[in-house]
Amino acid sequence: MSEESNLNPFTQELVRQLRATDQFGNWSKLSDEELLVKKFVKTKEDLKKIPIIADIDEMLIGEIKMIFKAVALQFERQTGVMCNVVMEMSHEGFGRCIVIADRVVLVDKYFKDAHRFGFRTLDKLYEEGQKYLDKSLEIYEQYKPCREQQS
Repeated sequence: MSEESNLNPFTQELVRQLRATDQFGNWSKLSDEELLVKKFVKTKEDLKKIPIIADIDEMLIGEIKMIFKAVALQFERQTGVMCNVVMEMSHEGFGRCIVIADRVVLVDKYFKDAHRFGFRTLDKLYEEGQKYLDKSLEIYEQYKPCREQQS
């Protein structure tokens, strides 16, 4: 893992979220990197084992939502503005996740075949998550004048 990844606010929040859900301490011996790999990294070999058409389980839906919760919580920490994560997912893995702050949609992500959701590498997870967070901050600032006019 690169030094820059250690400082990634998104990654820190995602690890906090994962550790908070480990109510029995099953993952306590895993390092942060090992935990993130176990939950979110799927190599080409892993994807070959997953059928093209399959139902998605609730645990995976929760893990996908956790990524967007990490974006929302880190956004809240940086701006002081409360966020909400809304996710709708069919049993077939088709769905949508949005992150909302005030009346502004910060993230709008569509899914198909969500049962195959994952990142090829740990660095790709760090990069994508931080990109969502940076884009959220940028969008919020862009629509700040509109929010102030409506208040």
